[in-house]
Amino acid sequence: MPTQPFVHSYGFDPAYGMDLAQLLAIVPPEPPDDFATFWRDRYAAALALDPRPRICPTGQILGNHTVHDLRYHSTDGVEIGGWLLLPLSGPPQRGALIGHGYGGRTEPDEPVGLDDAVLLFPCFRGMGRSRVTGISPHPFSHVLHRIQERDRYILGGCVDDLWLGVSALLSLFPEVAGRVACLGISFGGGIGALAAPWDSRIDRLYVQVPSFGHQALRLTLPCVGCGEAVHGYQLHHPFNVMETLAYYDAACAARYLRIPTLVAAALFDPAVPPPGQFAIYNAIPESLRRLFLLEAGHFDYAGQEAGERELQKEVARFLASP
Repeated sequence: MPTQPFVHSYGFDPAYGMDLAQLLAIVPPEPPDDFATFWRDRYAAALALDPRPRICPTGQILGNHTVHDLRYHSTDGVEIGGWLLLPLSGPPQRGALIGHGYGGRTEPDEPVGLDDAVLLFPCFRGMGRSRVTGISPHPFSHVLHRIQERDRYILGGCVDDLWLGVSALLSLFPEVAGRVACLGISFGGGIGALAAPWDSRIDRLYVQVPSFGHQALRLTLPCVGCGEAVHGYQLHHPFNVMETLAYYDAACAARYLRIPTLVAAALFDPAVPPPGQFAIYNAIPESLRRLFLLEAGHFDYAGQEAGERELQKEVARFLASP
């Protein structure tokens, strides 16, 4: 549990009564027998598409990068909007795709430790610059979109958006092939963990307080995040959501990772329960995983800024390591 108990007004314990040793002992779920086939087939279908990326300079400079508006095509006829950042220092030496949380994204983040990289900041379908008719941008509705249809569930489309973002990046800058990282926080971390195991073009993964870990356990844990919407849906509908969610479990996917992976996981998190975060970390092959421990996620606390600075340094070291 956090070194100092946090004062909060939630009607539940965002540490879920677990200390670090207990979190590290969580056994990840077993995937369905056809889990890997499901994802490899989906990846092959996405890889066959031409994203037809378009970029337009904005005249804005962010840190050591110039900012460009970006559009590219994904599956289901969805057009993805976002931003592409080019280094001021010269031709990019590497690339990174950076996902966002379930609040969406209104602008790119200032990159840390990536001065020599071309950066792609997509808005996943239904959110931000990638609004889609019929898909609500509200997290509690978005996470339920087509949940009764395993092959058309919204999270699968968002994974497609990530893969086709990598395709767009490499189409524009083929010289960074073999040096493309995937980064994501919360929602984006869960999507990254689902996507990266199947995409050999991604050479390392960083996820912070990642969502969608151990879906069956997640359904039993109260929270203020999108997991609560899924829990509420299950209470009022006869359809067993695990028929779909078993295939969208980031902890199941994590066991298939074959690249260096840094996980920033929290001991206390009211939105993404830590047991799910640690289920993802625990599933990663031991030789590939690295843990950065956070006091809390999705929660403001004393000392947070110092912890975030340390995290930024760790992420920069991780991304720069050979």
